Amino acid sequence: MKSVTVEDLVKRFSLEVLAGATQLHRTIPKTRVHRPGLEFVGYFDFFSQSHLQVLGSKEITYLHTLTEEERNDRIGNIVKYHPPCFVVTRNQEGLKYLMKYCEEEGIPLLRTPQPTNKFIELVDVFLTKSMAQEIAVHGVCVNVSGIGILLRGKSGVGKSETAHTLIRRGHRLVADDIVVLKKISPETLLGTHNGKTKEFLALRSIGLINVSRLYGRKAFQDETRIVLDIELTKWQDHALNNELELVPKFSDYMDIKIPHIEIQLQPGRDVAGLVEAAANNWYLRQQGYSAAEDFMKRLQEE
Repeated sequence: MKSVTVEDLVKRFSLEVLAGATQLHRTIPKTRVHRPGLEFVGYFDFFSQSHLQVLGSKEITYLHTLTEEERNDRIGNIVKYHPPCFVVTRNQEGLKYLMKYCEEEGIPLLRTPQPTNKFIELVDVFLTKSMAQEIAVHGVCVNVSGIGILLRGKSGVGKSETAHTLIRRGHRLVADDIVVLKKISPETLLGTHNGKTKEFLALRSIGLINVSRLYGRKAFQDETRIVLDIELTKWQDHALNNELELVPKFSDYMDIKIPHIEIQLQPGRDVAGLVEAAANNWYLRQQGYSAAEDFMKRLQEE
């Protein structure tokens, strides 16, 4: 799992550093944030001390109601666990007591103008993606009508050319050549680029093109959920190319099973059109309709 530092968080969300500026190298080992509540009344049995701690209006208002002695006691009990950092939302003020303890214990104290719930939502997504298990595969990732597809195949088989045709039909490129797959949850696989290849598509005999510059911003998106794995292969004369596929096939990526389809290539075949058909067919299956099952049902009714 990749690590995220407090400094990464500060840069990503433009946070104000109120204390602990020399400790921004500290890592945030957990993906979910925590709002201390019971901890302020002395209950620490289930304290998520490895999580980023968010202090919203509710927490800060409560601390303001305490006497100086009570406040020092409550804050002191929490900081001794040395959580990665504290983030105060809504640009709340009157934080000298927090700054004092955080500076003494070397814990970064940060502040954001964002509302609490909105900030928690954004940070949870950021941490989940940043720390997700990931692998890199050779292929092309595209988004076809909102459906994320991984195109695979041997070098020179036509993956990038197929992606180019799809882009010209109004679909979007996510990554070419190197596709980074991230396991966001036990069922969710995210496809993205590695940063260096962002917006670039390599076409044989043409070279590199920047799809955003050539076809507009709508031709590219940063990431997409992968729901189909399509492998482009050379045509085999004696292969069964019209099977009904009543038994679906799957590819496995980090223990996530993705529906797998093989498309054999032959001069004159509209490969991009077949990819579009596969995407639309997958969507219909999610709605509960299967053309193959419908066809078999009609045969049985005769």
